[in-house]
Amino acid sequence: MGNEVILLDFWPSRYGMRVRIALAEKGVEYEYRDEDFKNKSELLLKMNPVHKKIPVLVHNDKPVCESLNIVQYIDEVWSNMNPLLPSDPYDRAQARFWADYVDKKTYDGTKRIWKSKGEDREIAKKEFIEHLKVLEEQLGDKPYFGGDTFGYVDVSLIPFSTWFHILENVGNFKFEESNPKIIEWVKRCMQRKSVVKSLPDEKKLYEFIHEYRK
Repeated sequence: MGNEVILLDFWPSRYGMRVRIALAEKGVEYEYRDEDFKNKSELLLKMNPVHKKIPVLVHNDKPVCESLNIVQYIDEVWSNMNPLLPSDPYDRAQARFWADYVDKKTYDGTKRIWKSKGEDREIAKKEFIEHLKVLEEQLGDKPYFGGDTFGYVDVSLIPFSTWFHILENVGNFKFEESNPKIIEWVKRCMQRKSVVKSLPDEKKLYEFIHEYRK
């Protein structure tokens, strides 16, 4: 199989960050194309005609859409280096369950804290903290969600940590106090080159989000 790889992405996208991390973990060389949401490229519209959204991985002119689906694809195609999903069927099913849990809870949780005010924000903040506590229980005393090695659930969740500082500012709280285990896990993940090179500068993201909100 050839290795002509193009990633259609948008730099602040937490879903795009997942794909970037997975590609970095596998050592895959690719062409990065940053999309303009106000003027989507012909290639994006062609490769994802259903949702017209990023990220899209184009491998030998064939598109793969949806971030978790793309990460699984990357893991299967470039299987000779740093496996992201466990080999055991049960463990693999559990990893997919928790990645799906992240998808269903984390994005909406950050969005609610960011957009709400007053009592509604306090409720959203409390629910998001509880959501992270569930993940802390799953993490336990392990270095990573899959055990000793960085894997699929870690890839699915770590991009959302880029919003922690923003949420702390608007919500007037500290994750280090409410979810210390998650913060320790974030610090551990940030020691990996694949993560550091794939996540945007915190200040740049903060400025972008505030500008976008206007």
